[in-house]
Amino acid sequence: MKITIGSDHAGFELKTFLIDQLRQQGHELIDVGTDSTRPVDYPDYAEAVALNVLKGKSERAILICGSGAGASIAANKIPGIRAGLCHDGYSAHQAVEHDDINILVLGSRVIGPALAKDLCITFLNARFTGEERHRRRLGKIHSIEQRYALAKEKIS
Repeated sequence: MKITIGSDHAGFELKTFLIDQLRQQGHELIDVGTDSTRPVDYPDYAEAVALNVLKGKSERAILICGSGAGASIAANKIPGIRAGLCHDGYSAHQAVEHDDINILVLGSRVIGPALAKDLCITFLNARFTGEERHRRRLGKIHSIEQRYALAKEKIS
């Protein structure tokens, strides 16, 4: 699978580890940065990761920051992105199966490399069920995105 991966400085070392591990699993990785532990701003990398998914450059993506919270918030501001912060196996597959997440977000200061690798594999192997109740809920999420995008234009 073609996967975009990105991180801020706090996630750089975990990102480097995961790139190696996922390539060994046969995945193709597109690394959108950062390239060191020098402090940077996570929203820049969240946007780069999300845009690669939206443009179809990759099927899914992995995004890493210190806690995972900030990167998740930033990525989810982009319509069409469903980024899930997961630190356990159940969430990593259930979020794909029920919520069709397209970005897995990890907190490098919350979990270790072995668990991060397992979560990535779980996320990449999971598939959206397509059940009616899940499609209905995703439709409501899409409707919320559209409604508030229009509301913001009226406010501006």
